[in-house]
Amino acid sequence: MELKRVVVTGLGAVTPLGNSVPEFWENLLKGVSGAGPITHFDASKFKTQFACEVKNFDPLKYFEKKEVRKYDLYAQFAIAAAKESVEDAAFDMEKLNHDRVGVIFASGIGGIGTFEQEVKSFFTSEDGIPRYNPFFIPKMIGDIAAGHISMMYGFRGPNFGTVSACASSTNALGVAFDLIRLGKADVIVSGGAEASITASGVGGFTSMHALSTRNDDPTTASRPFSKSRDGFVMGEGSASLILEELEHAKARGAKIYAEIAGTGASADAYHMTATHPEGLGATLVMENALKDANMKPEDIDYINVHGTSTPVGDPSEVKAIMRVFGEHAYKLNISSTKSMTGHLLGATGALETIASILSVKNDIVPPTINHTDDDKDPEIDDKLNFTFNKAQKRVVRAALSNTFGFGGHNSSIIVKKFA
Repeated sequence: MELKRVVVTGLGAVTPLGNSVPEFWENLLKGVSGAGPITHFDASKFKTQFACEVKNFDPLKYFEKKEVRKYDLYAQFAIAAAKESVEDAAFDMEKLNHDRVGVIFASGIGGIGTFEQEVKSFFTSEDGIPRYNPFFIPKMIGDIAAGHISMMYGFRGPNFGTVSACASSTNALGVAFDLIRLGKADVIVSGGAEASITASGVGGFTSMHALSTRNDDPTTASRPFSKSRDGFVMGEGSASLILEELEHAKARGAKIYAEIAGTGASADAYHMTATHPEGLGATLVMENALKDANMKPEDIDYINVHGTSTPVGDPSEVKAIMRVFGEHAYKLNISSTKSMTGHLLGATGALETIASILSVKNDIVPPTINHTDDDKDPEIDDKLNFTFNKAQKRVVRAALSNTFGFGGHNSSIIVKKFA
């Protein structure tokens, strides 16, 4: 069968750099860091005391006061981002066939804040009588964001969440892409959300030695590809994209940001948390994405890398890029926007896909910040263009975005100029 073409017609985001797509993009290009001391809980006794938190988020902009208690923070972020993306797509809701509109929305962890709060409440109660919030389970589960978004608009198409750790929302986009090009939906709201900057979330990652402990200077803690990198910086928020079948979008006169060209998935099959040191799974997932898009390595101009600022992860991804792109790697722009946003875990893939789409649309590549010339890693080829510290203008015909998750889950997506 002939596969349908899929385009992006709406964007929404709640991020550590701003609570809308324009604000996020502006600060990304400026090289602003979203990191700072943790305010969600008292982190003074933790080895890591900072994160990239969402700032000035007001749930009352989106919900009635009595409704807020029904949603974990991750779902609040998801609904806010989805609302922006749906409004951006400018649907005529009376003409839209709601049976053909789906919601595929991811979270790597789900409502960990709700879980932590409810369990703590039980174990600290004086009488030991279990008094759990009746919304405990629906607030906690990782699929509920997709459910809430569908209920908010009456979208009755395919509806579920995807879970693959930090690759979750890229996989959500991949599933949405496949459903539309196979003709099983006309439109899908897809993305991811995460709100794991909690005592248990930070404590758990800290105990694994996964987080940076640069408490004296949080804004420079995320430093991908630099020798002194010491772990990732946790982030939170949500990103939502409207994926739409091309003819459906054209028929309603929709604005089109970019086209989804292809996606890829693979497994490292190596370690519970560590990426393969030679980047074998990363190599395979990029090759799969290129094959799916029917594109050559030379067709890609920009890679938004996973680039978490971990000692093992960064060089292994570079090895994979060199293996896939060969000499063309030196003509690429490469950047890690996590140097500014932190790592949004299950939401990171969708947010970095938005960054990639806006790079394609606007012909500019956001930077990798926090690098200095005296902090070069001898394991990483310094002839590659990591777009250090300042955004760079160039024609971006197509961009590839990588996400890799605990469990060895790898997912890549390619976006290109619509023509």
